[in-house]
Amino acid sequence: DHTQQPPQRILSYCTGYGGIELGLERTGMVVQSVAYVEIEAFAIWNLVKKIEAGLLHPAPVWTNLVTFPLERFRGRVDGFIGGYPCQPFSAAGKRKGKSDPRHLWPWFAKTIRLVRPSWRFFENVEGHLTLGFKDVCHDLGELGYELTAGIFSAAECGASHRR
Repeated sequence: DHTQQPPQRILSYCTGYGGIELGLERTGMVVQSVAYVEIEAFAIWNLVKKIEAGLLHPAPVWTNLVTFPLERFRGRVDGFIGGYPCQPFSAAGKRKGKSDPRHLWPWFAKTIRLVRPSWRFFENVEGHLTLGFKDVCHDLGELGYELTAGIFSAAECGASHRR
């Protein structure tokens, strides 16, 4: 019974509407966000409304990865989740990779290095496999983490759109 387990304390970057959190809960995992980091105003508004409605765990919403106080979270989270921007890697975009200002993987890697979460869960587009994913694999390996990856469509999760 998952409800008897203590909640997994998670740090969430590029939270969006909280989809990864909700997805983890649908698997039976009990999660408790300790902080959300999101820059988009509408997404922040949406997160606050979900927190107020009791649909997401109450936690501070930080708006900037650069100024987020990483050191306060070392040893205080079990998991680190996020959907870093896909535009640098997406076949639908210009695929600028590291030269795209929305390339946030380095901030994710820095967070893993400083916070040292037990587990991580990230999502991105299929185009990432051919641009930038080797860097993710390398960085996680250098930090002593193992990696498991897969390609899943939105339809496999019951969504009506093609992604």
